[in-house]
Amino acid sequence: MKLYCSPRSPFVRKVRVAIHELGLARTVELVPTVVRMDAPHQVLLAVNPLGKIPTLITDDGEAIYDSYVIIDYLDRRHGTRLIPAGGEDRDRALIIHALAHGLMEVTVLWRNERDKPEAQQTAGWLDNFRHKTCAALARMEADAGRLGQEQFGIGEIATAVVLSYLDFRFADLEWRHIAPRLARWHAGAEMRPSMQATQIAVSA
Repeated sequence: MKLYCSPRSPFVRKVRVAIHELGLARTVELVPTVVRMDAPHQVLLAVNPLGKIPTLITDDGEAIYDSYVIIDYLDRRHGTRLIPAGGEDRDRALIIHALAHGLMEVTVLWRNERDKPEAQQTAGWLDNFRHKTCAALARMEADAGRLGQEQFGIGEIATAVVLSYLDFRFADLEWRHIAPRLARWHAGAEMRPSMQATQIAVSA
C-alpha cells in the first residue's frame, strides 16, 4: 500500500498512528506530497480528485481518502481494534473522534489565516478560531475521564494528535493551563510507540 502524505499534517499523522497501532508500518510506503492552496498537485489529483492528503492506495490499486475512511478501511481488514463495531463503545469512540477531528480542521484554518500578511488577516476570524479552540479544549477536559490508555482507539488517536499539533503550531496558546487533566493523559499517550514513531520533525 502507498500513503500520500505530509509530515506536518495532523490528518496524515492520525492515519500514520493508526497504521502503527495496527502493526502495518512495514506494509505502507509513505509518498511525501506537498499540497498547496494556490496550485493543484497533479500526481495526487490523478488518484484523488479533491487533491487532498492523506490518500491511501491499496494493494488492489483503489484510492481511499479522508483520514477516518482510511482508518476504518485498515481497521476492518487488518485489526478491528480501533473502531468498535457497535453499541455504546462505538458511539463513545466516534463522538470523541468527531470533536478532535473538528478541532484539527479549526486549527488548520486558524494557522492558515494567522500566517497571512497582517494586512490580509481578518481579526474576527482569528478571534473565532481561538474561541472555538478554547471551547473544544474545555469540552475535552470535561470528558478526559473517558479517554483510555490501554484502549487507544480512533478517539484517543485523534485527541492525542490534535493536542500535539497545538504544541507544534500554537505553543503560545499554552493549552495545558486550560486542560490540566487532558495534559496528564496526553503526556502518557505521547509515550506510545505509535506516537513516538510519527513525531513531527520541525525541519521537515
